[in-house]
Amino acid sequence: MFAVRNEESALDIVQDSMMRLAEKYGDRDLAEWPMLFQRILQNAIRDYYRRSKVRSLWTTLFSSLTSANDDDEDPLETLATDTESEDPTTPHRSAERMQLLGIIEKEISKLPPRQREAFLMRYWEDMDIAETAVAMGCTEGSVKTHCSRACHTLASALKAKGIEL
Repeated sequence: MFAVRNEESALDIVQDSMMRLAEKYGDRDLAEWPMLFQRILQNAIRDYYRRSKVRSLWTTLFSSLTSANDDDEDPLETLATDTESEDPTTPHRSAERMQLLGIIEKEISKLPPRQREAFLMRYWEDMDIAETAVAMGCTEGSVKTHCSRACHTLASALKAKGIEL
């Protein structure tokens, strides 16, 4: 079994698991609750690690495209010129970054609308599954499916162009 080392995240996972138990299984016999809670908690922890892995992958990719001073800026909008940055970049490196961002932006735009919407909300806007589901008017399971498909499609498209993540 996995352990969540971040105390705040661990508490959030436990709280969300308790809420799911109460919402979905509140009418069940109390004797069933410990096993149900254990299963819900295990699934929530797995979801946390899956989400962290995917978010880390995309965050790493996008953070490698921006300078250290661009905390509040959108790399797809602001990467074109980096001349005032303290990070010394060569024109060649800047051109490569602009080209890579163009490719990523183009591949994101090729995604089906629902996949693109879910992907951008989850990994760009950093919304959680429940918030994304409400915003999209669908179930949490649909959000997970759309995000998974979008990630696989983007990774395959970038790999086909010789871009390794």
